[in-house]
Amino acid sequence: MLRLTWVQPEDLVGHELRQAAEDGRDAADVRRRWLAAGGHEAPPRAGASPAPAGPALRALAESLLDELAARPSPLAADEPTDLDAIHALAPAWRPAPPSPDGPGPAAGPAAVLSGGRAVQGADRGAPVRARTGHPGPVPAGGGPGAGRPAPPESLVPRLEAAWLGRAAGCLLGKPVEKLPLEGIREIARGTGNWPLRTWFTGVGLDPVIAARYPWNRRSAPTSLAENIRGMPEDDDLNYPLLGVLLLEAHGPGFRTADVAALWLDELPAGRTFTAERVAYRNLLEGVEPPLTALRRNPFREWIGAVIRADVHGWTHPGDPAGAADAAWRDAVLTHTANGVLGAMFAAAVIAAAAGGGADVHACLAAGLGVLPPRSRLAAAVRAGVAAARAEPTGTPEGFAGVVDTLHAAYGGHHWVHVLPNVALLAAALTHAGGDFTGSVTRAVSGGWDTDSNGATAGSVAGLLAGSPARLPARWTEPLGNRLSTTVAGLDGIGFDALARRTAALADLPGKDSS
Repeated sequence: MLRLTWVQPEDLVGHELRQAAEDGRDAADVRRRWLAAGGHEAPPRAGASPAPAGPALRALAESLLDELAARPSPLAADEPTDLDAIHALAPAWRPAPPSPDGPGPAAGPAAVLSGGRAVQGADRGAPVRARTGHPGPVPAGGGPGAGRPAPPESLVPRLEAAWLGRAAGCLLGKPVEKLPLEGIREIARGTGNWPLRTWFTGVGLDPVIAARYPWNRRSAPTSLAENIRGMPEDDDLNYPLLGVLLLEAHGPGFRTADVAALWLDELPAGRTFTAERVAYRNLLEGVEPPLTALRRNPFREWIGAVIRADVHGWTHPGDPAGAADAAWRDAVLTHTANGVLGAMFAAAVIAAAAGGGADVHACLAAGLGVLPPRSRLAAAVRAGVAAARAEPTGTPEGFAGVVDTLHAAYGGHHWVHVLPNVALLAAALTHAGGDFTGSVTRAVSGGWDTDSNGATAGSVAGLLAGSPARLPARWTEPLGNRLSTTVAGLDGIGFDALARRTAALADLPGKDSS
């Protein structure tokens, strides 16, 4: 039987009911009608229920999905998808009010982390350069790097460390993706790897534990310590590759429609999941962006757009606001509200780190600066930072308590939802102080979407490290400077080559984009 994961209408209704409960829509009547007709709740972890519904139940599911989508969320004003509305609310585009005693210094990162109105990274080498419009098209006849000043010499090694960090963090999380938190901990303890400090392994693992918490079946053959041979294919790396192709073809002025066309040309449908798969299906049915993110898409506030944000941060070094705007144009193909805000946050954090000189706390403050402060996404970031700061020891052992706090607060969300994952990401980066090993191991040890969180944490921490030589060899040597992918023409590419191509696309001050 063909299991149409993530797009069977009868499975989407349960997810949409959960989404409605989270964003404040009253859907009790729809739930009653759905369950009375023989419908079921959403599959708890997998992408599809075991058997498809009959024609009548499927038709009802499609009707109820459309009915639920038409009900507005009372949280929409604080969590807009429209870019102008985000600009009107977020501190990065709203100058701090003047002091009655004169201009004085700008507010520091703590102002944003505590919910204030100002964001400042310039005092740490990561200026926030607000933009109110999108860059223009690439000059006629231009290709990668056309009309742009040469990137600073430090950018290429920094970006190579970011690519390597993203790969290593993703690979660390792959074998335990979909496992519950207690399973991750029990496996790590059972192999003498707790607190988590290195790759997962099956060597020495009690068969009883292995049977109780089986590895991710797709990933274990290529992602355990004993069998890593380069970076295996993963959507968390496919999307940054597609981002490079997007910018090489269209430059910094790309449109959402360009992202859609690139996917149809270069991205196999079977390598999309959750919101991306729904949007892909919508494109094939003739739905155009941004409606692709809205039509029968209960995953529109999940983590998918976050894992596409890195390239926009990497190519806007020192410009969190510009990176966030670029990430918005990418994200609205598939996501709305907090799903889009999560991508903007990640892009801004990464851009601040790519600029050099900023510490991880200033980078997180820059990320918060592009968020509407009353959004649930901003609250999740602040919750993650606060939980990490409240843990007194700062040790890997102590981080388990931070994770328990976040799971108590966000455990009701699906493990791929953006809110718990961004809260965990912010906590891991804060608690580790930006240290590479500490960041990726904390992010993965916290559960939820382990490979995606490890990847983003690794990207940020790699940028902060500044070069591949500053990353521990145990994380980089097994990668063998080789990335496997289903993106045509890029299978086997090296991270050094990717860093050079990415640096050539940097949207630097003084670039001619007219």
